[in-house]
Amino acid sequence: MLARRPLFPGVIELNHQAGWRIGCNVYLVYDDRSWALVDIGYSENVDEIIEMIRQMDFPLSQCRALIATHADVDHIQGLSKAKTILKAPVIAHVKAVEALESGDRIKTFAEISAQGIHLDMPPIKVDRTVVDGDTIDVGSLQLQVWHTPGHTDSQLAFRVDNLLLSGDNIYRDGSVGAIDAHHGSDIPSFIRSLEKIAASDVTWLLPSHGPIFRKDDALLAATILRLRGYLQLADFGTCAPEWPLMAQWDKELAEGRMPDELRIPQSLKRS
Repeated sequence: MLARRPLFPGVIELNHQAGWRIGCNVYLVYDDRSWALVDIGYSENVDEIIEMIRQMDFPLSQCRALIATHADVDHIQGLSKAKTILKAPVIAHVKAVEALESGDRIKTFAEISAQGIHLDMPPIKVDRTVVDGDTIDVGSLQLQVWHTPGHTDSQLAFRVDNLLLSGDNIYRDGSVGAIDAHHGSDIPSFIRSLEKIAASDVTWLLPSHGPIFRKDDALLAATILRLRGYLQLADFGTCAPEWPLMAQWDKELAEGRMPDELRIPQSLKRS
């Protein structure tokens, strides 16, 4: 048997439990014999994860839910296999249902031809949908559902007491989940989600990748400021709601301005 290594009462992270990085962070939340998984990762790791759970003396028949933080392949490819073994209901946000049930390889990032990524995305039926304000019960443990769109339109976070299982909203280095139009990223929504986290009184953030860390208001403020800068830049294509440079260009064209009349703003010059 394996000795359990909970990070907090009722919460085990399976990369931490294993002592090496299996994939995305997979959280096992439990109360007595009842338990649930938040994310599962890739299909190839499901057998290892379930064997680890069995060795920690969690009855496989007592799995109450397989929960998806969002519909990206590195978080949910293994759901179909895990559900076949555990017979537990799959829970996701309503906006994740179409991608999960159709096995949409584009929206889930399973297919990125330009980078040579060609992954299977087994379709999986969602048994229960949740929205912001719902709760998921695991024994007497209660997960409060937060809808935190931005990285994807279906991104969820889950509060348990002073902990927030925070998905791909922010990591310990201040970076955030990928911003890409193909899977429903939206920068204004991302900012609002981070502002919600910043305004909360949670103590710990348990992200979907990388180490767990204390909520750091200065880190969140710097990240929000950086994302606000993305709102008016072309860096993220159609995810940016406007690009003021084009309005400036229209004006210069209409005025017949010549290149030698223009100046690069001091703020954009290298120091």
